[in-house]
Amino acid sequence: MIHIRPPKQGKIGYICKRYPRFSETFIVHEILAHERAGQQVEIFALRPVMDTHFQDILSKVRAPVHRIPEKTRSVSVFRDLLEKAEALYPGAPQRALATGAATDAIAQGLALAIDAKRLGVTHFHAHFGTVATTVARVASQVSGIPYTFTAHAKDIYYRYDPPIELDVKLRDAAAAVTVSDFNLAYMTETFGKDAAGLVRLYNGLDLSGFAWSEPTARQTDILAVGRLIEKKGFHILVEALWQLARKGQTPRCRIIGMGEDEDNLRSQIAAAGLEGQVTIEGPRPQSEVIAAMRDAAVLVCPCIVARDGNRDGLPTVLLEAMALGTPCIGTDVVGLPEILRPGDTGLLASEGDPDTLSAAISQMLGDIDLRRRVSRNARRLIEEEFDIDRNAARLRELFASCSGPVPAGLKGAA
Repeated sequence: MIHIRPPKQGKIGYICKRYPRFSETFIVHEILAHERAGQQVEIFALRPVMDTHFQDILSKVRAPVHRIPEKTRSVSVFRDLLEKAEALYPGAPQRALATGAATDAIAQGLALAIDAKRLGVTHFHAHFGTVATTVARVASQVSGIPYTFTAHAKDIYYRYDPPIELDVKLRDAAAAVTVSDFNLAYMTETFGKDAAGLVRLYNGLDLSGFAWSEPTARQTDILAVGRLIEKKGFHILVEALWQLARKGQTPRCRIIGMGEDEDNLRSQIAAAGLEGQVTIEGPRPQSEVIAAMRDAAVLVCPCIVARDGNRDGLPTVLLEAMALGTPCIGTDVVGLPEILRPGDTGLLASEGDPDTLSAAISQMLGDIDLRRRVSRNARRLIEEEFDIDRNAARLRELFASCSGPVPAGLKGAA
């Protein structure tokens, strides 16, 4: 059993590009787990909210959200930030400029450092190694407050122009986290000694909200959930369903989500003659998604590597379905094979291959004993590896191990 330390003095500052985001419930679960343990959190958002739908779980978060202006409105505003930071942290302007970050990121980093002093923040943690970590790094260099960050998937594999300098961010961070063993191996090989402080810690779920139930023979529907974008691979799922229909198998499939590929998917469904079988239902609150999972015979995550390199790390919807007892099928992409062990905790298809995906769907739907076996084993795995209270406690242990303030202006210097 993990030893959970009492909360450290001070507060954790969570830095997010946007908060809240409909698709980033894993951040909300993490913050709620900290709060249940008595750890105070302050949330800092760097960009305006863009979503029009939000998850019910947001209402449980007590942490205040501080919105840091995205753009530096004038030279006088920037000068004012420099002067305030200098008064709190002598030498701050020089250290901020030495980070090499863009002007707007420097301004946000200065504002974050100033707010951290006022609010009593003693540790910064950013999600995704992009702008949130850029700003956390600037604030850390200015204030001497250590920062950590969690790298997920797009921030690791997407081909950014200009590059996001993950090597520098890893080097200057007190520690860093990534969410799968696949990511850990890739980043260790890619970044070498700069990744020496990197650890793997899975995202987690509050399992009290995901009671397990055994599959039944009356469940026949297929479910897919996620943003309608290339990396989710829903076009491969539609192709697999068309192949099954040609063989006389016509299971109903519900796709829950919205995104830029919706029109293309609807056209593909119509061209395949599957309009009476496959429905796209738009975004739904988590309570309705959970109900849909309970009703489904199988959840399919047909993830692929998109043409721009973007890919899923370990979809939260997959963890949720496994926790509930819904049998799952995924693909051999990034972290999915770590939890979908063929015939044991789920089934795997080859990435981008409708043939192996249709075969896996047919196998799962046709074998109730298989569905029950993978359901039980998957729940056991989720309890062992993905309990958010246990994983958030490990994260706080990591924060506590970041000994003292970073020597401002020195960490990562040549």
